[in-house]
Amino acid sequence: MAPWKLPLIVAGLVVPIVAGFLTVGPALGVAIGALAVLTLLVVAARQRPYGPIGAPSSGDARRHVLIVAAESVEEPADVARITEVARIGRERDGDDVRVLAPARIGFLDRWASDVEGARRQAQQRLVVTVAALAKAGVEAEARVGDEDIVQAVEDQLQSYPATEVVLVSGGDQGGTDDAVVELRSRLETGFHHVRL
Repeated sequence: MAPWKLPLIVAGLVVPIVAGFLTVGPALGVAIGALAVLTLLVVAARQRPYGPIGAPSSGDARRHVLIVAAESVEEPADVARITEVARIGRERDGDDVRVLAPARIGFLDRWASDVEGARRQAQQRLVVTVAALAKAGVEAEARVGDEDIVQAVEDQLQSYPATEVVLVSGGDQGGTDDAVVELRSRLETGFHHVRL
């Protein structure tokens, strides 16, 4: 944040409160103060960090590919498209592949903290996708991630040194197109989107 913004924000909060106290009295001053704090909390809660997303250095020459399976990959033609786009299996040293499935949590499940069903569905997507990749000769690890695709990728890249990220989706699934735009702009590694 620029140094001049903080005093401007503080003045924007304090001046209306003081004006309310001076013109009408404590009732208006407190009401304006409560409204200002509520507005500040809402704005702060809606903010997302938009810095670059990078991966730690692996220290080896192998390629590390993170496949984000927003949709199950079963068909051999789809697996072939993914391996072609990500250039998996072309190197002699072998590629390190990790498959990540975001857990899609429903609105009521989120409020009830019932994430088991969403995690189970994500694990099923993982099993199907990893099995299809194994059938094509690609060994992969599997992980379940956050429901937000961008957050799931960012979390994985904290510990996994991905050199390529491939997002696999089918149709527009609840913000997949928004995630593609954000990942294209923020990722420091290679990014590909495969729509099934």
